[in-house]
Amino acid sequence: MSPRQGLPIASPAFETEALASLDSLYRAALRLTRRPADAEDLVQETYLKAFRAADRFEPGTNLRAWLFTILHNTARNRARDRARDTVAIDSEIVDRAADEPPPGGRSAGAAETPESLLLRETLAPELQAAIDALPEAFRQAVWLRDVEEFTYAEIAEMLSIPVGTVMSRISRGRHMLFDRLSHLRSVNA
Repeated sequence: MSPRQGLPIASPAFETEALASLDSLYRAALRLTRRPADAEDLVQETYLKAFRAADRFEPGTNLRAWLFTILHNTARNRARDRARDTVAIDSEIVDRAADEPPPGGRSAGAAETPESLLLRETLAPELQAAIDALPEAFRQAVWLRDVEEFTYAEIAEMLSIPVGTVMSRISRGRHMLFDRLSHLRSVNA
């Protein structure tokens, strides 16, 4: 793409390294949005912002962490913008929809993507449910540390919070996971 179309030309090394993070960015976006289409949009917007700012990226620094920072900031901005939107809800329609089976019967689910299938197969169902049940702040911190393997400092920068808060959220999130999984094992035993 030429600079006249709005995007500066990124170096081939930048492009290669940035695109190598596509799968992990999508997984993080899916964790944040919980909807494949929204996750795809979030990743696309992240890459658009990254490539527009490619000339401001400092070579030799952690490009993956920079991309995750853009992703989290974009998700946070989207959530803030959505919170401003007012929505009128007809409670009768909501109640009727809750009583009806999903289109195609009870077995029909959301469209499966290769990424969602991989995630489901990678994590045990109990662990997946326990992670999904965590409050978002704890889920983000635990996921970024334990799955994506970012440092506490990188997570703090991505989420725009102090390192101590990151450590606290990870610790509390892990305890919540442990408690939930322990409870599930005792119920299933």
